[in-house]
Amino acid sequence: MVEDGMPSASSARGEGHVTEAEFLARYDPRAFPCFAVTIDVNLVTIHQGRLSILLVARSEHPYRGAWALPGGFVGADEDLPDAARRTLARETGLRTLPDGIHLEQLGTYGRPNRDPRTRVVSVAYLALTPDIPLPDARVSSGHVRFWPVKDLDGDDAPRLAFDHTQIVRDAVERARARLEYTTVALAFLEEPLTPADVRHV
Repeated sequence: MVEDGMPSASSARGEGHVTEAEFLARYDPRAFPCFAVTIDVNLVTIHQGRLSILLVARSEHPYRGAWALPGGFVGADEDLPDAARRTLARETGLRTLPDGIHLEQLGTYGRPNRDPRTRVVSVAYLALTPDIPLPDARVSSGHVRFWPVKDLDGDDAPRLAFDHTQIVRDAVERARARLEYTTVALAFLEEPLTPADVRHV
């Protein structure tokens, strides 16, 4: 018997008489709740002189018409950083990112009912990059754009899907903290750098 993920004393004694292969052959993953895992990417940059984040317009339910972070479900045989790059490319059309882009895990979000489709845990990433051109077709269709961070609060702020308002806030705070005590500001800039560029960031 297993309680809270820990085997009981009796089951632990019984497992001593089986091999690992035998244990795995009879292991039933259905004994635990099923979870889906997604990736959400916060791509932060200095766009047109303002701290901005990349958002995509959702064209399907749920939250059709709302803005969201680029993201998607993690494949069964996919590592998390690979899923982050794949979903970013699929959602935005950005097939390549600048060399030396700063990419780090931001946090994990698993509040029940955060996704109306099923139980979903999302691993959020923070990507800091110099201003990059977006694919013309995606921009002209209104599907993807850089939103100034200051425009995401207030009465006129766009509606964000899922719990992306909280994730974006966390990403902006992390980016600002990184600017305070690391050299991550350089991730926003392209060569050649000038002192004025660094002061602006």
